[in-house]
Amino acid sequence: VQCLPLHLASALQLGKKNELFIRGHKLVEEYPQQAISWYAVGCYYMCTRQYEQARRYFAKATNINSSFAPAWIAFGHAFAAQDERDQAMAAYRTAARLFPGLHLPLLGMGMEYSQMNNMQLAERMLLAAYDLCPSDPVVCHELGVLAYKNNQYAAAALWLRTALDLNRNPGSMLAVEPTIVNFAHCLRKQHSYGEALQWYNKALSINPGQADTYSALAFAHHLMGNLNAAIENYHASLALKPDDTFTVEMLTKAMQEFAQLD
Repeated sequence: VQCLPLHLASALQLGKKNELFIRGHKLVEEYPQQAISWYAVGCYYMCTRQYEQARRYFAKATNINSSFAPAWIAFGHAFAAQDERDQAMAAYRTAARLFPGLHLPLLGMGMEYSQMNNMQLAERMLLAAYDLCPSDPVVCHELGVLAYKNNQYAAAALWLRTALDLNRNPGSMLAVEPTIVNFAHCLRKQHSYGEALQWYNKALSINPGQADTYSALAFAHHLMGNLNAAIENYHASLALKPDDTFTVEMLTKAMQEFAQLD
């Protein structure tokens, strides 16, 4: 029973809807008075992005056992998924109060404060989470994102590089792809264009359907003066996301610059 929350959270992260459905059904059938059973049902609805239903079952789990930490944290995540920040913060605060040694509620609060552009409180929460669990790559990633928002690109690159180092053997490379893209952004901001290109291409090798990554790759080529490559990748981005204003404007600019070379 003790390993079930980790098993269910892992299945949720991996998108195993059928596994969660079967496991939740069996647990509710056999142990309807246990919080873990309704937590499992909530995880299934989180996996299928039915967040209101997920919150209903996470709430039921916390009503059965008010000290069941996974349900409180998942409750916060379900609110955060729909940008219901006040309710998410309330759930995270409850989890932090009940479980002061757990870093996940602090991480959740830090991410919410960052979304609200309250950078000071975001940094305080994320650093507190890091102090409790310096081996969590998600904490390092969020600290990197926060530093990037504060225009501290060197610090952001250090945090994101640390996150990548901690994630050397991930269960799914898709989980690492956002960190790779953000690291490439930091390199570009520091004018390390060649290295940024390498990381953008690595991200695209993992997840090739990302219009924003093609646009960022094109922009790096553009800044280097590689107009042919820039135009090609701007087109690739627009094929996936035709209404992106930035990419349309930069493609127009690149084509005008290319025409002036003739």
